[in-house]
Amino acid sequence: MAAIYGEEWCVIDDCAKIFCIRISDDIDDPKWTLCLQVMLPREYPGTAPPVYQLNAPWLKGQERADLSNSLEEIYIQNIGESILYLWVEKIRDVLIQKSQTEPDPDVNKKTEKKTVERERERERERGPIVKKQPANTAKKGARKVSEPVPEVEELPPIDHGVPITDRRSTFQAHVAPVVNPKQVKMVLSKLYENKKVASATHNIYAYRIFCEDKQTFLQDCEDDGETAAGGRLLHLMEILNVKNVLVVVSRWYGGILLGPDRFKHINNCARNILVERNFTSSPEESSKTLGKKKVKKDKKRNDH
Repeated sequence: MAAIYGEEWCVIDDCAKIFCIRISDDIDDPKWTLCLQVMLPREYPGTAPPVYQLNAPWLKGQERADLSNSLEEIYIQNIGESILYLWVEKIRDVLIQKSQTEPDPDVNKKTEKKTVERERERERERGPIVKKQPANTAKKGARKVSEPVPEVEELPPIDHGVPITDRRSTFQAHVAPVVNPKQVKMVLSKLYENKKVASATHNIYAYRIFCEDKQTFLQDCEDDGETAAGGRLLHLMEILNVKNVLVVVSRWYGGILLGPDRFKHINNCARNILVERNFTSSPEESSKTLGKKKVKKDKKRNDH
């Protein structure tokens, strides 16, 4: 498969036989892309099918169910044979049909970008804008004022934590300082450019941004298919009282259910990287907070 698909093929865990292939409608100019993650059990291809996961932000609901049914039907029709090639080509056919019937998911973004570029070009042709003075002060001299150039958002630095592996599942946290939702989107887009991150079974994230003017937090989270994981991650960030930070935890499923342990690993990954990168409060502040809580508890005991 590596020889056939080249850079599209990615090895996640060679020992556990977990692989991922990035499939698109067009290799040179992809519009629709999907990551197929598979784990090959020892019994494959003889008596067991691959354990698979379909990863794409646009793949939801009935469309996901239809594609899954098609892959399972291919397996039933070819029991005992290697079917990965057939699965990949089936998915590619679906993507090609989708590109012919539906617009590029980024077409709106591209149109917006072209519109902005045209507006900027017109502004350059018009030259600087002159601010008109009131009639009674015109003699004192008018001054030219250039329209302010919008600030370009810079991609925040992204740090990656040490992976945690348990029963073939791997968890890894990524963290970046953010001060507005636009930077959150930029960091997520940059992470998804990495083939390994894009192929993760789940990319759970949460962020907290402190709004100085309103003295409130702007925060949100995403489960990405791992029910309640995003909310738990955000709750951890609230407990640690971190601000202006985005945390993403990638999980690559290894084929063995972990139960509640999976949430423990997600939060441990996040906690470790937040502490290592100094997003949490200092040990002195933490001890003061704990001390205050302890005093309150002791007081209640004395009252009783």
